[in-house]
Amino acid sequence: MRISRIASVAAVSALAGLASAQCGSKPSNERAESRGYGVVLASDSDHHGHQGPDSIVEVAQSAGTFNTLIAAVQAAGLAETLMGEGPFTVFAPSDEAFAKLPAGTVESLLKKENLGTLRAILTYHVVPGRFTADDVSSLSNAATANGQRVDFAVGSWGVRVDNARVVTANIEAENGIIHVIDSVIMPETQNIVGVADAAGSFSTLIAAAKAAGLAGALSGEGPLTVLAPTDEAFQKLPRGTVASLLKPENRDQLAAILKLHVIPGRVYSDQAFAAQRGDTLNGQPVTFRIDGGTPKVNGATILTTDIEASNGVIHVIDTVLIPG
Repeated sequence: MRISRIASVAAVSALAGLASAQCGSKPSNERAESRGYGVVLASDSDHHGHQGPDSIVEVAQSAGTFNTLIAAVQAAGLAETLMGEGPFTVFAPSDEAFAKLPAGTVESLLKKENLGTLRAILTYHVVPGRFTADDVSSLSNAATANGQRVDFAVGSWGVRVDNARVVTANIEAENGIIHVIDSVIMPETQNIVGVADAAGSFSTLIAAAKAAGLAGALSGEGPLTVLAPTDEAFQKLPRGTVASLLKPENRDQLAAILKLHVIPGRVYSDQAFAAQRGDTLNGQPVTFRIDGGTPKVNGATILTTDIEASNGVIHVIDTVLIPG
């Protein structure tokens, strides 16, 4: 099996009915009971005299506790584009969850210049498909409509989605299911170059990307997967190699090396090792394997996996890959 492009999740329609401004509020007759992990499970009762559950928008608006979420969806311009049949799983922050954000955060996100960030946050709360509390409890993570993964954990304290606790689970809707969470979960909003720069251990890689004219691509929409050599990895090259590669006359050679470290698409470590091979921007494939319990790509050891960026994912390696 070969990885050529694993695109980020395309189901941007996942917030669906939460965005409709036309549905009026209705009183809710929802019943709930406590069961397992301290999570409240909503019953599958009829709503408002209907046979079966309402759509996500009706369920959310009738609850009366998601006003900030609905307002944010509308402000982000998702009201029309995020309509779909589903099914969708929504991890819905309550009004109280939004109130826990630092003062002024919501107001700032609602500004026109920050709507891209707001959209990224909102779609991070949605997983395409219908995942019940039992499903979530059996998973370690899931891909969101944002493209990044959310992590799940279960313990005596309950069920967590990243740093948020599920306080009410399994609220059924016609086109999906809602789990109420007590905090707003935040995706990574920095791009690959920003994440690498903030880490402080990839200065040579960033300098090389700029010299090769690739920094723009690594800062672009993506998604991309970067096998990122550390500064120590570059230091393992023969003396003078980096200085030579950074010269303008060697730009093409440098670009060829760096492109061997980039795979189109957002490829997480489990996907990479399942596929065993990945097609790079260089045109040559790289091989993923587990060698004596150590994760490897070609001749490099993978030190850290699955570092999220807004436009992809980073895997840290200890050796610079050289084209054959």
